[in-house]
Formats: sequence, C-alpha cells, structure tokens
Amino acid sequence: QVQLVESGGGLVQPGGSLRLSCAPSGRVSRFAVMGWYRQAPGKQREFLAQITLASRTTYGDSVKGRFTISGDNAKNTVYLQMNSLKPEDTAVYICNAVDFNHNPVWGQGTQVTVSR
Repeated sequence: QVQLVESGGGLVQPGGSLRLSCAPSGRVSRFAVMGWYRQAPGKQREFLAQITLASRTTYGDSVKGRFTISGDNAKNTVYLQMNSLKPEDTAVYICNAVDFNHNPVWGQGTQVTVSR
C-alpha cells in the first residue's frame, strides 16, 4: 500500500522558516490533489493548504500569507514553505493526497516545534 513520507520538520525559533517535503514511498499514479494538515496535542486536525495537479492552491485562514504550498508533478511531491513561524504553529504536520478515484492517502507526520 502506498504511503506518503514527510521530511523537513524540526526545531526552529519564532520568526524562523522551515520547508517540508512529502513524497510517496513507491511508484504511484499522479495524485489529483496533495496537501498538508497539522495536529497539535489535544486539538483537532487542521487543514493548512492543498494544491491540485493543475497547480490551483487553497489555504487555511491560519496560514494565509505565511505558508506557501508548491508541487512537483513529475515527482508526485508537495512542499510547504513555512515562514514567520510562531509558537502556536507547533504541531505534527501531516501530508495528504487524493487520487483520481477519490481515495485518500496519509503520511505519518513530521514534528515541527517553534520555540526559543
């Protein structure tokens, strides 16, 4: 079964930046949509951003203007550039993809911690 693998998380100071990457673990057909969610302890999973195969993007209100999603269709890879990070951005960041049969695929997540 295909899985998504995230990378690029870590510890960063407030105001800093990180770039997350997500790619499938094996060869798969192109996804219709790829995106990012996050989940902080004790909170519900929150939608952050998504990008379609046609490069149409959508953002959650909490990250508009700070985060940018981009994709490489040839590699079935999606990126999340995160700038001006705040302590409240601390969470596990989880990659998601949906194929053309509307089947979702999730990653395991990568931890992002924003702290001094």
